[in-house]
Amino acid sequence: MKAMQVISLTLLCALAASAQVLRFGRCPKPAVQANFDASRYVGKWYEIMKLPTNFQKGECGTATYSLKSPGVVGVLNRELLDDGTINSIVGSAKARNPAEPAKLEVSFTDIPSPPGPYWVLSTDYEGHSLVYGCTDFGLFRMELSWILSREPTLSQETVEELHGILSSIEINVDKMVPTNQDADYCSAMNQ
Repeated sequence: MKAMQVISLTLLCALAASAQVLRFGRCPKPAVQANFDASRYVGKWYEIMKLPTNFQKGECGTATYSLKSPGVVGVLNRELLDDGTINSIVGSAKARNPAEPAKLEVSFTDIPSPPGPYWVLSTDYEGHSLVYGCTDFGLFRMELSWILSREPTLSQETVEELHGILSSIEINVDKMVPTNQDADYCSAMNQ
């Protein structure tokens, strides 16, 4: 029992130090996008804001989704690193339960870890998407969230609306950080 407590404490310290949002308590179960349609969700999305993560180090973040097969969405995430190189990762997402198509699980080909939650809380398919993921670790939870847009910008009114959804499930939106999507700065992403 004591060894398990040490391992749990070590894991929590590592997560806390990695800039992930780690909070006390179990993951909430927020409402997700009703009648989610993956075929309308495919295409390119620009990252506008996110809760900090240890696996995203760059700016100009984009996510491009494609239909790979029935029920499976291809994922290509890209970002521009400080040294001018483009970091990308390929994966796939699928609903664990077809009756809840907005509750996706994402896995990446180069990362040997279990799939992570990717829940679409809100999308209009043409302008914005609000994504939330949460994983329980005993008495704590690790939360992830992204605000995405079909364009490199998103109106402040829409951002505030999406912040309201996150606040309703007690996410501290003040911890969200904006992603630089300046056209000049991000020009390497278009080459």
